Amino acid sequence: MNLNLFIARKLFRERGDVVKVSRPAILIAIAGVAIGLAVMIVSVCVVLGFKREISAKVSGFGSHVQILNYASVATNSPQPIQLTDSLAGVVRGVPGVVHIQRFCNKEGILKTDEEFKGIMLQGVGPEFDSTFLASHLEEGEFPAFSDTASTGRIVISRQVADDLRLGVGDKVYAYFFENSVRTRRFTVSGIYCTHLEEFDNSLVFTDLYTCNRLNAWQPDQYSGLEVKTENLERSAQVADELVGHFNRQTDAYGESYIVMTVQELYPQMFAWLDLLDVNVWVILALMVAVAGFTMVSGLLIIILERTNFIGVMKALGATNRSIRHIFLYFAVMVIGQGLLWGNVFGVGLVLLQKYAGVFRLDASTYYVDTVPVALHWGYVLAINAATLVICVLSLIVPSFLVSRIHPAKSIRFE
Repeated sequence: MNLNLFIARKLFRERGDVVKVSRPAILIAIAGVAIGLAVMIVSVCVVLGFKREISAKVSGFGSHVQILNYASVATNSPQPIQLTDSLAGVVRGVPGVVHIQRFCNKEGILKTDEEFKGIMLQGVGPEFDSTFLASHLEEGEFPAFSDTASTGRIVISRQVADDLRLGVGDKVYAYFFENSVRTRRFTVSGIYCTHLEEFDNSLVFTDLYTCNRLNAWQPDQYSGLEVKTENLERSAQVADELVGHFNRQTDAYGESYIVMTVQELYPQMFAWLDLLDVNVWVILALMVAVAGFTMVSGLLIIILERTNFIGVMKALGATNRSIRHIFLYFAVMVIGQGLLWGNVFGVGLVLLQKYAGVFRLDASTYYVDTVPVALHWGYVLAINAATLVICVLSLIVPSFLVSRIHPAKSIRFE
């Protein structure tokens, strides 16, 4: 049996008057470690939650990769490209691709008797995956849109509905301007809300056929092809392979293809998420510093209070190294208890938010109405391990204080 560990356990469990000074210091050290760990766990889980929610919403609107007309990216205006069955077959054959869908855009205005609003009409076909929008549908339904006939139906956002005072089943006129003014009458089929203002403010869904006719494009011309990959992390690899197939290639109408990931299409969103990483690193550094400082101060108090004990141990033949190990073992027990309570509070708070949604947010600012959390046990274990290692390393230098204590003087120390 490890004698130093045995002595450290006895000291840690001691509850007599001799520890009336060190016991509060130990409790403060435990609290410092627990609070620091809980804050770190909550911070990491919140950032992971934000990244997951915002990335899922942005990808839900634009998939992970898009094949577009180079001119539409350069001019920020919808331009057509030819999408053939052979092109679709090449895309489906790329490893990591799980779904593809055509889309078509047309800028216009929705107008009621009292209000009007600029919109981006997005036509989608029968292959459109409506899972994302259906999960954010507040009223009505998301119809099965066609690419061969007009349905006369649209799905609008809650923001558009409120601005124009529209509800499900209401009729609304849409105006589109090119060389002449074109008018269409639509029926509101559904209302969605994702809290992503960049999309909710203008994006309106209808059938692919109507949008193509409004643009006066050929039946095989569309604004682009959305490519859904296995996950967001796989999008860059898929995009690289698609670039080799399509970038700098032209279609039968002389239009050039370009492949872009969702990160390239919406860089401001992902830049904001990257800034959250910086905040988390600052919080982690501060909390580890707080935990380390409380442990150092606690260890120094414990060593000074047990000067008599150290003198006796030295008189009995204990070396400075073995005594340092006793106090380091003692400190690890204190840190371990702090980690235990930190995990209880940190993980408990994350689970409470995950299932109860206690803490609310302003959706217009943060894109979500409750604080999103994602509990990743790998990160939790890594934070625990890093906190333990850093705290123990920070205690090595203070533990050398025992070498300055002399047996003859310390035995008489009160």
